[in-house]
Amino acid sequence: AASMAARRRGPALRFWAAVFLLDLAFCKGHVEDLDDSFKENRKDDIWLVDWFSLSFFPNKFYAPWCGHCKKLEPIWNEVGLEMKSLGSPVKVGKMDATSYSSIASEFGVRGYPTIKLLKGDLAYNYRGPRTKDDIIEFAHRVSGALIRPLPSQQMFEHMQKRHRVFFVYIGGESPLKEKYIDAASELIVYTYFFSASEEVVPAYVTLKEMPAVLVFKDETYFVYDEYEDGDLSSWINRERFQNYLTMDGFLLYELGDTGKLVAIAVIDEKNTSVEHTRLKSIIQEVARDYRDQFHRDFQFGHMDGNDYINTLLMDELKVPTVVVLNTSNQQYFLLDRQIKNAEDMVQFINNILDGTVDAQGGDSILQRLKRIVFDAKSTVVSIFRSSPLMGCFLFGLPLGVISIMCYGICTADADGGYIEERYEVSKNEPDDSPEPAERPEPPQPRGAASPLPAPQEPKDVLEKKKD
Repeated sequence: AASMAARRRGPALRFWAAVFLLDLAFCKGHVEDLDDSFKENRKDDIWLVDWFSLSFFPNKFYAPWCGHCKKLEPIWNEVGLEMKSLGSPVKVGKMDATSYSSIASEFGVRGYPTIKLLKGDLAYNYRGPRTKDDIIEFAHRVSGALIRPLPSQQMFEHMQKRHRVFFVYIGGESPLKEKYIDAASELIVYTYFFSASEEVVPAYVTLKEMPAVLVFKDETYFVYDEYEDGDLSSWINRERFQNYLTMDGFLLYELGDTGKLVAIAVIDEKNTSVEHTRLKSIIQEVARDYRDQFHRDFQFGHMDGNDYINTLLMDELKVPTVVVLNTSNQQYFLLDRQIKNAEDMVQFINNILDGTVDAQGGDSILQRLKRIVFDAKSTVVSIFRSSPLMGCFLFGLPLGVISIMCYGICTADADGGYIEERYEVSKNEPDDSPEPAERPEPPQPRGAASPLPAPQEPKDVLEKKKD
C-alpha cells in the first residue's frame, strides 16, 4: 500500500515541480540580461536596471560578498513580471557589474546591488526598501511626469488617500514655481510633486498668500515660508518624512541627508510588556505635542530589534532603550537613567541641544580605523555564513600559500647556502688555476676493516678484464 501511494504521489510531485520551473522561467523572461549593446540602445526606452555582482568563476553564482544580490533576485523577477502585466513603459533589466565593469563605472555603480532608473540622459538612484511594491512605486513615480496636475477635488482627495506625504504647488507662473520644478527634479526619487489651482484645494486649507507650496502629511498640512524655512529644496528634503516613523536601515540612510538628529525607541515589537510599549508611546507623544519646538532639528520613530543599531554604533544596546543618532557624523547620545515620561524625554533632547550630554562615537581617525576593522570582520563573517566553502577558498588559499612560503624561508638548509656560495667562488676562479696536490691516504692496518666500502667498477669494465 505504501509503494502504491508513493507511485501515485510521484506524478503529482513531478507535475508541481514542472509548474514551479515554468513559473520561474516565466518570471525571469520579463527581466532582460543586459550586455555591452545596452550602452548604445538604452536611450530608446526607460530602463529600471539592477546592477549585481557575480563571482569570477565559470558557473556564475553570486559572489559571496554580495548576499543582498542573491536575496534581490526573486524580488526583481516579480518586479519584471508585474511591470509587464501593468503595461508599464518601463523595461526591467539586470547587468553583471563584474563582467561589464566599464559600463557600471560609467553609471556610477559603486556597491551591489545598485538599482537605477535611466530616463534619457538622467539616472535616478533607488535607495528605498528592497520590496516589490516599493521598487514598482519608485519606477512609476520617476518615469512619469515631474509635476502631476490635480484637476479636481476628487482627484485631490484620491491622492490624499493614496500617498502618506506629497507636495502641492498652488498658483500660476512665478519664480517660486521655477524653484519648485528644480526641487522636484532633484527629489522626485523620494516623493510626489503636484500642482493645483486654489479651487481644487480642500476647504480646510487656509492660505495667507499666493502662490504657495504645501506639504500634506500626518492628516494635516504645512505651508512653506521662505523667510522661516530657508531654501525650498532643503525644506522639502526635511518635510518629505512623516513626523513619526518605523525606522530601518534605509530610512536612517535617507535621514542622513536632512541634517536632523534621530530619536529612536529601540524595542522588541513582539514583546508586549509595559516597558516596551511605554517607550514607544513616549516618543510618539513628544513627536506629536512638541512638533513646533523640535521638528526642525529632530526626527522621531522606533525600531524593532537592536541588530542594525548595534552594527551602526559598534556597540551592544540593551532593549528597550532610547538612543539619539546624528547620522551625518555617526555620533550618538544615550541617557544614563531610565526615561519615565515625556518630560524626561524633552529634558534629554534639550540637554543634547545645549551640549550638556556627551556625544559618543563620531568620525574621528580612531573611530574610522575601528569601523574599518569592524566592517572587515562583519564581511568575513557574512561570507562564511552565506557560503562556507567559498569563504574557505577565498581566505584559506592565500593563507596556505603564505604559510608555505614562510615555512620554506624559516626552514631553509644552511648547508645549501654554503654550497651555493662555494660554487659562486669556484665559478669566478680562472680556468688555468693549478689543481691542489692530492694528499696520500694513510695506510690501513693489515686485517683492519675498511670504514668505507670499495667503489665497484662498472659491469662492462669487469667483463673486459675477464676477456
